[in-house]
Amino acid sequence: MLWPKAVRAAVKVGADREIVTAYPYRNACPTSVWSKLIDSAEESITFAGYTNYFLWQEQSRLPDRLKAKASNGCSVRFLVGDPDSDVTRRREEVEGVPLTVGTRIRITLDALQRMGDVPGVEARFSDEHIALSVFMFDDEMLVTPHLSSLLGHESPMLHLRRLGDDGLYDRFAGHVAALWEVGRPVNG
Repeated sequence: MLWPKAVRAAVKVGADREIVTAYPYRNACPTSVWSKLIDSAEESITFAGYTNYFLWQEQSRLPDRLKAKASNGCSVRFLVGDPDSDVTRRREEVEGVPLTVGTRIRITLDALQRMGDVPGVEARFSDEHIALSVFMFDDEMLVTPHLSSLLGHESPMLHLRRLGDDGLYDRFAGHVAALWEVGRPVNG
């Protein structure tokens, strides 16, 4: 055999080669990973989490960092749920926590409003991604499939890196692109 067993065990050669790391919980991913992905992105950043509220608490100076990214030509997009939709209300009933889904969405909307009108920073509403959060940074992404009645930080997360056409990265990126196309502008 060309590849000794030890090498085959250490080098990914199958369909899972795009998986950089798997975390049992979203909050098990170090904030430094998020910071590195945000700060190293040059072309596009997409936060397609239903609320995205945790970003504002966990990432220092996020508004300034995103404004700097946008001013250097990086597209920054937020896809959030509609805080007043039936989907959001149903999810609040399932979660049954004091910090409601609608409130968490409004935290993101407030943070975006405080940033002001920044060319290159856009936000749209979509209720179609409530069970899946996808955070994209050029050719890397963090994906959280939400489990049952658990909160986002309690669900698992995958760190993916795009290595070829029609892999895991492209499948999730295509999903987000389709949602973005039919999303409703937040300020419109």
